Amino acid sequence: MAETDKKPFKERMSAVVGKFAGSRFVRAIMDAGYSVISFSIIGAVFLILTVLPQAFPVPGFASFYANTIGRFSNLFQAVYNATMGILALVFSGTFAYSYTKIYRDEEHLNLVPMNGLMMFLMAFFITVPELIWKNGAVQFVQLFTKDKVISSGYEISGGSIYRIGAVGIFIGLVVAWITVQIYRYTVKHNWQIKMPASVPAGVANSFSALIPGFCVAVVIAALNMAFVFAGTDLFKVLFIPFSFISDIADTWWGFLIIIFLIHFLWWFGIHGATIMSSFYTPIVLANMAANVKGADHFFAGDPLNAFVIIGGSGATLGVAIWLAFRSRSTQLKELGKVEIVPAIFNINEPLLFGLPIVYNVNLLIPFICAPLASGIVGYIAVSTHLVPKIIVQQPWPTPVGLSGFIATASWQGTVLSVICAIVAFVVWHPFIKHYDNVLLKKEQATAAQAK
Repeated sequence: MAETDKKPFKERMSAVVGKFAGSRFVRAIMDAGYSVISFSIIGAVFLILTVLPQAFPVPGFASFYANTIGRFSNLFQAVYNATMGILALVFSGTFAYSYTKIYRDEEHLNLVPMNGLMMFLMAFFITVPELIWKNGAVQFVQLFTKDKVISSGYEISGGSIYRIGAVGIFIGLVVAWITVQIYRYTVKHNWQIKMPASVPAGVANSFSALIPGFCVAVVIAALNMAFVFAGTDLFKVLFIPFSFISDIADTWWGFLIIIFLIHFLWWFGIHGATIMSSFYTPIVLANMAANVKGADHFFAGDPLNAFVIIGGSGATLGVAIWLAFRSRSTQLKELGKVEIVPAIFNINEPLLFGLPIVYNVNLLIPFICAPLASGIVGYIAVSTHLVPKIIVQQPWPTPVGLSGFIATASWQGTVLSVICAIVAFVVWHPFIKHYDNVLLKKEQATAAQAK
């Protein structure tokens, strides 16, 4: 039997998942995810300014708003469109830049990350206009109806181009991946125009990207044209699997599976949130943008940090507070004092590795079941419209209560966030209390032996 087969299951699984988490694609995805945080926060601020009357349904406030800052609501919308309305460009463009940079550094290729980004933008915009084969020629789609406006192939939705918004993130990722792979292939096979060393770097880089860029344009245009002949286009074809996965993730059972996998991986010491978010980030961003325009998705923005994993993975805010003020074990009390402040901002590595939760069979059940319980409560409250839908992606360290308010722009979100934290602790309480008693007895036994 091979030596690898003799290793425990948890070690083999950790190796496989760890390898995936460290892959070039996932690392570039994570860089892309970080890049949209500032854009989403800026967009969220101006979006909240446009929905203040809904957030504060106080008598007379709507009239006051309309006569004051409400006069600038179209300007606020313009800023929102300039952030959330171009998310596909920001997210997928950062992915292309980071992916190119990773290949450059790890394969020691003469790749220029900025060239990778520019080639992606060119390739992506080839897929943006809707084309049709009609009367023996390629033509731009023209459509003007009550529900949809497409002018010269470009669909306008909410004041911005539809396909470059959050809905285009998944398609953008595919195009970015193809772009970088073509760029990498052409450079590895020396399909470049090389300039003399005396030529300035900027000029040399522009010429070095000429042949790779031409190859990218030909490949993407040819792929798109093949689908146009079939009565569709590349964007629509790639949108099919994205829609399918998005629909599954937005169901209650799909949402709970995501929560389970995050915590199952974390128990093995693998950053489950990083792994899973690389899959669902395009979905929640697209759903959040759709919610702003009238859709009704629960799995949008950042529902996990708003209503599920309050205090960090495992929903451990209540645990940190209990350890600091109610535990009797010296070890747990000191740990609680260290963790209570980070927990307020959804940081709980001290508990994950100091309690510990990782590889601790005694705490596996509450670690998985507590966030599942808070997730169920959050899903029911939002899906039954007791709490408004999520329209803003709040920063993940936002404290309990405030996170729910920002996510839903409502006081109901604040209440739900607090209730979810309480529900999670109710699940945790008997387990952490038992664990505290076990450690207390060990400490007392150790102290008795020392005498």
